[in-house]
Amino acid sequence: MAQVRSNDGTMIAYDRSGTGPAVVLVGGGLDDGSENAAIAAELARHFTVYNYARRGRGGSGDTAPYAVAREIDDIQALIAAAGGSAHVFGASSGGALALEAAAAGLAIDRIAVYEVPYMSDAAMAKHWSTYVDHVTVALAEGRHWDAVALFMRLAGSSEQDVAAARDSPFGPGLRVLAPTLAYDAACLGDGLPPITRLARVTQPALVATGGVADQHMQGLQPGFFDAAADAITAALPNAERRIIEGQSHVADPSVFAAVLAEFFTR
Repeated sequence: MAQVRSNDGTMIAYDRSGTGPAVVLVGGGLDDGSENAAIAAELARHFTVYNYARRGRGGSGDTAPYAVAREIDDIQALIAAAGGSAHVFGASSGGALALEAAAAGLAIDRIAVYEVPYMSDAAMAKHWSTYVDHVTVALAEGRHWDAVALFMRLAGSSEQDVAAARDSPFGPGLRVLAPTLAYDAACLGDGLPPITRLARVTQPALVATGGVADQHMQGLQPGFFDAAADAITAALPNAERRIIEGQSHVADPSVFAAVLAEFFTR
C-alpha cells in the first residue's frame, strides 16, 4: 500500500488502482478498506481509485485526540494525492464522513453515499445515544470485544451471531478495530441527519439504498436506511435518490460499481 501524510502528520495507507478520473472510497464501521476492495477493482476499469484505510485501521496510523476534522483532513490529503479533486463514495458510516467532508468544502466533484445509518426520529436517536454511552465505557475499560458485541446487537445480531463472530477467524481483527467504533459514532454525531451542514453540499449527490435487509441487521426497523436516505436527499440541494433493488447493506460489487460509474461519468 502507498501512504499519504495527513495534516496532523498521521500516515494514511491506501491502494491505488486503474486510470481515469479519481475516485476516493470511504469505508464504514469495523472496516479497514477491505469491504471496498471488490468495488475498487470494478471501478478501476474506468477510474483511478483510491481505496484507503481510515485512521486507526489497517496500515494507517492514528494520532490522539481523535476528531472528525482530522478524518476530513485525511480525505483532503488523498484528494491532493489524486491531483486536487476527486469523486467520493462513502459506505454506511463512511457515507456520513464523506458528507461531512463535502460540507467542509473539500474539492469533491460528485459524491455518492450508500445506506448511511442516520436516525429518523428522536426515539431512535435516544437509542443511539445509549449505544454510544455504552461503547464509550467499554472502550475506556479496555473491553474491546464488548464494544464489538454492542455494535453487532445494535444492528440486530443475535447472541449466537455475536458468539460465532467472536470465535471465528475474524474475531481478533474485529477486536483490533473496536476502538474505531468511537470514530464512527463521532461521524454520526447525535445520530440525526445534520440538516444545516448537508445544505452546504452543493455537488451532485447520489443517495442510494438497497432493496433487501441483511439477515444480521434484522434488529433495525423496516425501512431504516430508506428513511435516512430520504432525509439526506431532502436536505441536499442537488441530490438524486436511488434504490438498487436486490442489494443488502453490503452490495454486490459489480452491480453497485456500475451504478457508481454511471453517476460519476455524467
